[in-house]
Amino acid sequence: MRRRNFLELVGGAAAGVAMLPEVLLSQGRRADFRAWSWVHGNAERSPSEWRAHFARLRAAGISGILVEGGNTDILSAAARAEGMAYHRWLWILNRPGDTWAQQNHPEWFSVSRRGESSLTHPPYVGYYKWVCPSRQPVREYLRGLVREAAAHPGVDGIHLDYIRHPDVILPVGLWAKYNLVQDREHPEFDFCYCEVCREAFKSRSGNDPIDMPDPTADQAWREFRWNSVTQVVRELADEVHGAGKQITAAVFPTPTLARKLVRQAWEHWPLDAVFPMLYHGFYLESPAWVGDSVREGVSALPADRPLHAGLYLPDLDPATLGQTVRIAREAGAAGISLFESNGLTDASLDVLRSEIG
Repeated sequence: MRRRNFLELVGGAAAGVAMLPEVLLSQGRRADFRAWSWVHGNAERSPSEWRAHFARLRAAGISGILVEGGNTDILSAAARAEGMAYHRWLWILNRPGDTWAQQNHPEWFSVSRRGESSLTHPPYVGYYKWVCPSRQPVREYLRGLVREAAAHPGVDGIHLDYIRHPDVILPVGLWAKYNLVQDREHPEFDFCYCEVCREAFKSRSGNDPIDMPDPTADQAWREFRWNSVTQVVRELADEVHGAGKQITAAVFPTPTLARKLVRQAWEHWPLDAVFPMLYHGFYLESPAWVGDSVREGVSALPADRPLHAGLYLPDLDPATLGQTVRIAREAGAAGISLFESNGLTDASLDVLRSEIG
């Protein structure tokens, strides 16, 4: 769809919600409690079916969507016609479908402590093919992808996902699924030990991490990897803010867990909002854990940085969903985000309508 046709399709609806992203995000914890949903945009729906899908969500109080894939012209027009903010949901450092990078720059991909590339030896699952955040050409490439996405007139913001290192330790609820006991950091899951990371760390510390007796115990090496991801976020934020758009990210549940499991220090990122994935079932926890996690995140963030609690619908029957929404709100969350829109039953939408609609 050409730009002119897109603008005609959006019509007056776009003008009516032009300030919506700013209202949703910039007011932080002072704003009304808001609901978002992650959306897989590749579902086979016509433009009218997409608009009906979004209308169903909007009627229950969901005012913003985070959309992966699909036709941005059609999807953003349908969302805006229903008065919803539209953010593009992008996979950043995990690049399983990026055949151009895989074919032209295999050296970009992260290397484990065992010396194996995630391109040829992906950890856990076949789609775990991660690029290294320490490499300047990688960051430049990612900036270009984000710049292009943010330039679309129907996009209100960019939502970063997989903006981290691979899981050095999985959430405990997933250990049985992969027949693992991860009571320590195993070398095949510990990234990145590529030559660029090793040389950069050695130039700062005098130590090559691969030669350390126990690199998992070295605080400076941990911080190096936290900071490498943070630098990517800073550069991507510059691109998105330069386009006059909002930038958010899906992150691991709390600053403590994010640092431990995936080398992520998200409380320091220059985002407009943060969406921790508070999937309590993955951690063998009850919904009360969501409240504890929200409180930790809120206390770690700047006062004006809203936190939207990410909730995993397969672990939430309608009654528990309502309970968990209340727990998140009372703990200080600015809103919630639901994974994902196709899992929202009529009963769940009724609960949301009563809680936030």
